[in-house]
Amino acid sequence: MNDGGQRRYGPLGSALVIIPTYNEAENIRPIVSRVRTAVPEAHVLVADDNSPDGTGKFADELSAEDDHVHVLHRAGKEGLGAAYLAGFRWGVEHGYGVLVEMDADGSHQPEELPRLLTALKGADLVLGSRWVPGGRIVNWPRSRELISRGGSLYSRLMLDVPIRDVTGGFRAFRKETLEGLGLDDVASAGYCFQVDLARRAVAAGFHVVEVPITFVEREVGDSKMSKDILVEALWRVTGWGLTDRARKVGKLLGRGHAR
Repeated sequence: MNDGGQRRYGPLGSALVIIPTYNEAENIRPIVSRVRTAVPEAHVLVADDNSPDGTGKFADELSAEDDHVHVLHRAGKEGLGAAYLAGFRWGVEHGYGVLVEMDADGSHQPEELPRLLTALKGADLVLGSRWVPGGRIVNWPRSRELISRGGSLYSRLMLDVPIRDVTGGFRAFRKETLEGLGLDDVASAGYCFQVDLARRAVAAGFHVVEVPITFVEREVGDSKMSKDILVEALWRVTGWGLTDRARKVGKLLGRGHAR
């Protein structure tokens, strides 16, 4: 991974905070308000998957009140990854230089956004990390923490990526970084979408920085985590890791035959 030490980074440009939603009617107004307060110059894009609870309607009301708030209405629930990819495309098409991933449920603290954006001045991708010194979680049961820590550790070892919080979803990308990740063939839709982007960034040689965050368990609404999402993450990460290892072995054998 590029340490970024010798690279000169250009200005960031305007920031777009992408917030995917599905049934977040009770959370959307407070979270957008907090983002707008924390980083007044940033814009917000609510990517709503046709929430039956009216989240999209509430987002439209926010957009009518504030020209820094935009809404992307999607046909239905297609997964976190698909929502972010649609948001990335929208942001790039509209000329934003920074694209931020952030949950709608308050688990990612908008007040920590300035820390991520400051770090991005000297990086290609900044990850808000629960598992670096200074990072912490609030109100999680021990079982959930073990699953998350274990998932990050397994992904890090299996994929050989020097990132402590591989699965975290509070992230700030430079536009150029996203354009260099080959997003057209990203197929992962759920939990492992974050792992996929992290491994692509490392493989492409981008400078990735982790900054500590406080992750707070949602107080309102239902978590989107499920057994199916965890199973998808496990088999995809395992498949990526085995494929990478096979490729490396093939290269070594090829060099041996060439001698």
